[in-house]
Amino acid sequence: MPQLFIESMNKILILGIGNLLLNDEGIGIRVVNELEKQGIEGADLMDGGTAGFHLMGFIQDYPIVIVVDASLDEYPVGNVRVLNPKYAADFPKQLSAHEIGLKDLLDATCLQGNRPEFYLVAISISDFQDLGMTVSPEAEKAIPVAVKAIRELVENCLSSLT
Repeated sequence: MPQLFIESMNKILILGIGNLLLNDEGIGIRVVNELEKQGIEGADLMDGGTAGFHLMGFIQDYPIVIVVDASLDEYPVGNVRVLNPKYAADFPKQLSAHEIGLKDLLDATCLQGNRPEFYLVAISISDFQDLGMTVSPEAEKAIPVAVKAIRELVENCLSSLT
């Protein structure tokens, strides 16, 4: 499982957000776990859970941050979108159970003047999540799609840094 405290320091942080105890709501962490299994060059991986503002110091240490999170939106379950939000208003309407923390965190980095280039890989989930640690078949199918999108995004970001 990706560590909360990072030892290596690349220029890109991939941060999985979510709650594994709420089924599909933990999809961001599951994607980061899959990236860790497969390996990814040029990026550090972190399981951010539902830590919110506690992640600010980590986020501000990187020029590029890719957050992977569940999204409650109008798209079908399992839909994967890559967004480049600048402010809280640019996010999907709801980012599951911890939406306020992530949006506020982005705005706080702006206010402090130390905001990284920020990407959001939003994976659509159902509006209601029971307690449990299983993933719906639709969300499970989204994991390789999200992994592929993140790999392409990392490659593009690394080429823009050089």
